[in-house]
Amino acid sequence: MDRHHPLHSSFHGSMRSRGSSSTVGSDPREKIKDCFRKFIAFMFTQVGVGALVVCYAILGAVCFIHLEKYSPDQQLHDVKLWRQNCAETLWNITLSINVFNETAFVQKANEVLKVFQSNITAAIHTGYTGRSADDIWSFPAALMYSLSVFTMIGYGNIIPKTVWGKIVTIAYACFGIPIYILYFCNMGKVLAQTFKWLYITAHECSRRDDAQFENGEIPQKRKITVPSTACLWVISFYILTGTIMFGAWEKWNYLDSTYFCVISLCKIGFGDFVPGANIADSAGGSHLKLVINFIYVLLGMGLVAMCYNLMCEDVRVKVRELREDLKNCLDDITLKITVCMNDTKLLQSVSSRLKALPTTELIDAVSAVSLPEEIDIEDLHNNQHIIVCIRINNLDIRRSKFIMIYSV
Repeated sequence: MDRHHPLHSSFHGSMRSRGSSSTVGSDPREKIKDCFRKFIAFMFTQVGVGALVVCYAILGAVCFIHLEKYSPDQQLHDVKLWRQNCAETLWNITLSINVFNETAFVQKANEVLKVFQSNITAAIHTGYTGRSADDIWSFPAALMYSLSVFTMIGYGNIIPKTVWGKIVTIAYACFGIPIYILYFCNMGKVLAQTFKWLYITAHECSRRDDAQFENGEIPQKRKITVPSTACLWVISFYILTGTIMFGAWEKWNYLDSTYFCVISLCKIGFGDFVPGANIADSAGGSHLKLVINFIYVLLGMGLVAMCYNLMCEDVRVKVRELREDLKNCLDDITLKITVCMNDTKLLQSVSSRLKALPTTELIDAVSAVSLPEEIDIEDLHNNQHIIVCIRINNLDIRRSKFIMIYSV
């Protein structure tokens, strides 16, 4: 019985372990947690962040349409009422005043029109645009509004008028701005790596005709950085594309189109130029233009982040090279100063030795040396000789006869 007991217990232990593992594996809460962890990990990837930004913009557009589009517009109702009252008052004036009394008619009509004008001016200052909520809050327009909120552009051509619309805008911005910053950083890294790979590939292809490649030699690889000028060319080409596109669609001149592209990509967003902002475009349907504008701005900000990353890398490399050059220059200057000081000390020691000799012995020793008329000082230094010029009794000794060469 004792022999079979361990086998029996191990069998039951294995069964318990299997049962426990199967229980854990089949637990729906663990599956939900695992799926949630995978979803969070995917959301922090480059593709996940881009999809998150697009989905967040779509969600915001749907929410703002629901809050603003179907709410009663009291301002539009007031303007209609003012218009009707103005027309009725003018008609009553026409009936009550003699047709031939032009002065009285013009005076009373001007009073009525001034009241109507002041009412319209006050309505415009509070956001009246002459369009109904159905025309303003279309899906592409709401999408652009959502983009302008979490990207901090703030065009200002569309604003929420309801209380809940303003509250949701505050909450939407608080959650959306961190998501946009995450998108800005990740998309900048992805586009920077892609553009850097394309630049390095093009650079290597352009070197295929070099002599080293023709001789079959593989040149030594060195770190290649994308220059800042290439980044400026890319962003300039993107702005030029937007200038041509918006100029053709919106009938803007090229200066206004360039102005709109720059203030949008720089997140200034004055709101004086917005695609599809006028009444005619809204009535005629500019939904496709607004969607393309959404894609243009979102992709353009990714390109701005790409250029920022590449230019920062280029600046870091240039600063590192400048620091190394300055270090080498300082080392060279220090070495030259040290050599000069050593040479000066050696000259002083030689001069002191020569001055210790009597004048007659010094002249005999110096005159015994025969040198050519022209002496190459650099050559003498290369041969490790130092030229020593001395004065005797305040008289210069002639160089052709009285030059002493002292071997180091």
